[in-house]
Amino acid sequence: MRYSVIIPVYNRPDEADELLQSLTSQTLKDFEVIVVEDGSERTCKEVVEKYSEQLDIHYFMKKNSGPGPSRNYGVERAKGEYVLILDSDCVLPEGYLAAVEQELTTEPCDAFGGPDRAHESFTLVQKAISYSMTSFFTTGGIRGGKTKMDKFYPRSFNMGVKREVYQKLGGFSKMRFGEDIDFSYRLVENGHTTRLFSEAWVWHKRRTDFDKFFKQVFNSGIARINLSKRHPGTLKLVHLLPMVFTVGVIFLLVAAVVLRLATFATQPTSLLWVYPLLPIILYVLMVFVDASVRNRSMVIGFLSVEAAFVQLFGYGFGFLKAWWQRCVRKKGEFSAYEKNFYE
Repeated sequence: MRYSVIIPVYNRPDEADELLQSLTSQTLKDFEVIVVEDGSERTCKEVVEKYSEQLDIHYFMKKNSGPGPSRNYGVERAKGEYVLILDSDCVLPEGYLAAVEQELTTEPCDAFGGPDRAHESFTLVQKAISYSMTSFFTTGGIRGGKTKMDKFYPRSFNMGVKREVYQKLGGFSKMRFGEDIDFSYRLVENGHTTRLFSEAWVWHKRRTDFDKFFKQVFNSGIARINLSKRHPGTLKLVHLLPMVFTVGVIFLLVAAVVLRLATFATQPTSLLWVYPLLPIILYVLMVFVDASVRNRSMVIGFLSVEAAFVQLFGYGFGFLKAWWQRCVRKKGEFSAYEKNFYE
């Protein structure tokens, strides 16, 4: 068998249904599907049974342990030459597996990953979050883009690995967040080849509201410090930018308030206090215009501004908290929002 699709699921039967439906439409059929129920209260057993005649599908239920161990559990039961790791909130275009096969035939590699996009059916908030996660003005456009800072590091929402390589490395670690980047670092550190398959993209729903999105990126900020401890030398300038943005915006806002208070008594009409706000205003306008044009919607443009600030502030605060706890106070590895983050 060529491919084993591994899908860990936690309380997401509706999303699993959409992903499995998209798998039935694949033009390449040489694959099995392994669904790992990670201790869910709302299981997708009935959803899986619905596809038992359309897919070579296998369903397993286990005690909750997080996405990393659940992926390992699935891979242990896989038969494919390659394992494809997908998040349950993804949907595949019908040519996804064919695009993967074409890339592997042209230039084989040990591990790979693809980008993500927003589907027309996504909510306005989901489209704004998708913009924020892929925009030049938030991530530098390097997530799944054709330009990368150094080597390509696959992410677990859309990742493929040779099964023997996956097993050799022991699969995902027990990190609660950042476990996919940790695995990708170990791939590269052990001399395995990785590639971006730009045509093997997925529709990725990500979080459904800004509260969940904040929790996601806050944990990502914490994970970045944890990863730098596990893999010295991997912390790059680009990883510092959300923290710099967060500190910079707070500094500019405080400066504006101080200037306003200092000039109000003697120069009540002075606009000197506005000057510190100009960089923030300029950034808001750039994000609004770019998101509005790319999505052909001013509403998404406005929501994208909020999404950008939620993303950068969430990551920045998580990064700062982890830096203080781990680098200054010398505490051990930790994360936050573990109980309800994936619900």
